[in-house]
Amino acid sequence: MNSNASSSVTPEQPADANVEHSCDVLIIGSGAAGMSLALSLANYCRIILLSKSDCNEGSTRYAQGGIAAVFDERDSIESHVQDTLEAGAYLCDEDVVRFTAQNAKSAMEWLIEHGVPFDQEQADNGENRYHLTREGGHSFRRILHAADATGEALQITLNEAVSQHPNIHIFERYNAIDMIKSQDNPNRCKGVYVWNRKREQVEVIRSRFITLATGGASKVYQYTSNPDIASGDGIAMAWRAGCRVANMEFNQFHPTCLFHPQARNFLITEALRGEGARLVHADGTPFMEKFDERKDLAPRDIVARAIDYEMKRLGADCMYLDISHKPADFIVKHFPNIYRKCRSLGIDITREAIPVVPAAHYSCGGVMTDLNARTDLDNVYAIGEVAYTGLHGANRMASNSLLECIVFARSAAEHILSRLDETPAEEPILPWDESKVSDSDEEVIIQHNWHELRLFMWDYVGIVRTTKRLERAIRRIKLLEQEISDYYSNFRVSNNLLELRNLVTVAELIVRCAMQRQESRGLHYNQDYPERAENATPSILTPMPSNTSPQPGDLTSFEH
Repeated sequence: MNSNASSSVTPEQPADANVEHSCDVLIIGSGAAGMSLALSLANYCRIILLSKSDCNEGSTRYAQGGIAAVFDERDSIESHVQDTLEAGAYLCDEDVVRFTAQNAKSAMEWLIEHGVPFDQEQADNGENRYHLTREGGHSFRRILHAADATGEALQITLNEAVSQHPNIHIFERYNAIDMIKSQDNPNRCKGVYVWNRKREQVEVIRSRFITLATGGASKVYQYTSNPDIASGDGIAMAWRAGCRVANMEFNQFHPTCLFHPQARNFLITEALRGEGARLVHADGTPFMEKFDERKDLAPRDIVARAIDYEMKRLGADCMYLDISHKPADFIVKHFPNIYRKCRSLGIDITREAIPVVPAAHYSCGGVMTDLNARTDLDNVYAIGEVAYTGLHGANRMASNSLLECIVFARSAAEHILSRLDETPAEEPILPWDESKVSDSDEEVIIQHNWHELRLFMWDYVGIVRTTKRLERAIRRIKLLEQEISDYYSNFRVSNNLLELRNLVTVAELIVRCAMQRQESRGLHYNQDYPERAENATPSILTPMPSNTSPQPGDLTSFEH
């Protein structure tokens, strides 16, 4: 069966091993990056937007703080650039940082045109202007926000626009499995194998251009502030297809996630510290002055390590973030979402401090791209957290991430539009081979392996590392790879199996990059190499050359 982008398979249809869809641009991921790209292209070509869950679920939705851009006349692009370089421990690509900062305002104006409801305030002259807040690492107020739920406002606004456009076809509850390499041109991909979770069958999406917008890989750790879908799928897929990755060792642990048995992964925005909140012990004693001259406004890598250090030193379960010294009306107005959430758990943040712990939050490394978001494969792009652009260096500065999504989505769109006249030769695509597989009766083993991976990554490759811990981690990763090859090669595709496979790949890339970096910088702190190196460079991993994709039906390949 063949179908174009407008004729997706419906759940009522019988299972079919030969379902093929086609489009001009396949976008894998429905967060800020993916939706921004879809909207930028939709007037000119047919789009399939693949969502692993539903279109409103993803890391974007949970972003609280805001988006950095120079709107204040007292601020400057140069200041934004320098703040970013410093926060990134001078491992950022300065050209990329400058490109992002220079395009920030126009990107925000594009979002405003689409209806994103950034907070406004009345200026002294009576005119309305956008309210700008400040976060750790920023020298000025330059954060546009929608109360303390900016990501949710952004996700809802973009989703409404995407849903209404006739050229954008949304495929929800689909997992991407592998990209399909061209036989005629090994530097191109002709499509992607995808898992239709509603129908429980593998299908093919043929596309002229493919964009990875799959987000990060924080689910590789036991504790994370992000939703379950952040399993590094795009990074693992790109690596298997032959793309380089870089700086995978720099995993940002958000310093302040709510510590409560019923809170799960609720994040407490850095904007609280930007508005005067203090990090304190249980008795109210502040401690950040011991770690950085900027105290509570230090970048999040420093703050996360400080909290981790104090928790271990005192044997404490958590530290505390206190904004109760501010007027209650101010707190409720600026942080209504956090106020309501904490109140529902019996914590009144206008009167008492918030218990907080660090949790895995953001992947600063990823698939290597250029200023047009191009990967090493000619027609494959990567945008958002899945990509290594060079913007973040060794540590992401607050509110630069959503900015990166929008700026590089628009840049990718311009480049794709310039290539729409290209007409590569059509090649046949083999259907997924399930002739030798069976349903697994050992799903519990997949779950055990999944939990084992996340636990030892937290223990051995977390906020503080050692060479021995990294060696232990790589041994366990190799064992898991072998188990997947031994036990799962004959099992049918499932969501848990796909995620385990991708997480194991990403875990190995993280550890290999960490072992390569014999220094401590930004988010990577190795007790065996506590000092910064004088001439540090990005950690780049290159896959072994291959002209072929993983074979249809084969889930056991990790590196060619």
